Amino acid sequence: MTTLSVLDLVPVRSDQSTADALAATLTLARVADEVGAHRYWVAEHHNMPAVAATNAPLLMAMVAAATTRVRVGSGGVMLPNHAPLVVAEQIALLEAAHPGRIDVGLGRAPGSDPVTSHVLRRGQSGGDGVDTFDEDVETLRSLVRPDGVVVRVGTGTYPLRATPRATTVPQVWLLGSSSYSAQLAGRLGLPYVFAHHFAGRGTDEAVALYRRTFAPSDELAAPRTIAVVNAAVAPTAEEAHRLALPQVRTMWRLRQGVRLEPQELVEDAEAAPLPASADAALAAVTASWVVGDPAGAAAQVRELAERLGTDEVMVTPVAGAVRGTPADRSPAREATLRLLADALA
Repeated sequence: MTTLSVLDLVPVRSDQSTADALAATLTLARVADEVGAHRYWVAEHHNMPAVAATNAPLLMAMVAAATTRVRVGSGGVMLPNHAPLVVAEQIALLEAAHPGRIDVGLGRAPGSDPVTSHVLRRGQSGGDGVDTFDEDVETLRSLVRPDGVVVRVGTGTYPLRATPRATTVPQVWLLGSSSYSAQLAGRLGLPYVFAHHFAGRGTDEAVALYRRTFAPSDELAAPRTIAVVNAAVAPTAEEAHRLALPQVRTMWRLRQGVRLEPQELVEDAEAAPLPASADAALAAVTASWVVGDPAGAAAQVRELAERLGTDEVMVTPVAGAVRGTPADRSPAREATLRLLADALA
């Protein structure tokens, strides 16, 4: 059986405030909890009008408090933006509050534009944080353990822990869309998540590379992977494709370098079609998505899981909203989870 998990970017529609988008996310998280999803992860993106997921640990705290069973994590914390100790303290506190339910997925990308990245990283010494990513992952990994790390200061040592009396440890994952992250996850013996929803290509090669380079660790004896895929599921395939249109257009704008605005409603997207020259680009964008009726979508998810040799697929529900939808809800995203979970079961 294919295990279903969820990645939420906390999208902001043109009819929503940030507060509305957060309320919709908490309702979606409760739906995920209800239908038996294994994980509910939130992202980190900055200075994007269409995305409210700016602070993964803060969102994780909100989601964990609103749910009872589902594992809550980051997909991911962009580690070059933060000091490892700060992230370790945040995640260790969450694990203490919700033992056995916290994941931390770590990414190497900035999650923002160059100007925002510069402001985020102000005060960091040297480089942009990417050149020390390998070392920072190892540091964070050690800090969240009960024993922490021992820092050498002059001729003496200094114990350093993310939290004073940890009894459980959050699960650390590596995220990526390239061979670099696949090799690093393999070398460190960490579970690996491939951003299939964004990259769309190279998934099979990256997962195969991860498996080839995997070295068992204290946390993991054998390779473990998750693929992330965009999904829109509705009672009919035609309706699913219609609901996916706002996100398709958002991705097209992103790849064209056009400034993103809050996500359109379905009717607004239909009323302003993109130029015919965009057809090929749109087809390429959506080729790796799961869009269809429940049976068809479940078959696509199972095929992806079988192809990659994983028993877990993480979906990003991208079904948009029609005019008149309550601002604090995302019914089509909720339906995507309900319909897909039922079909997979």
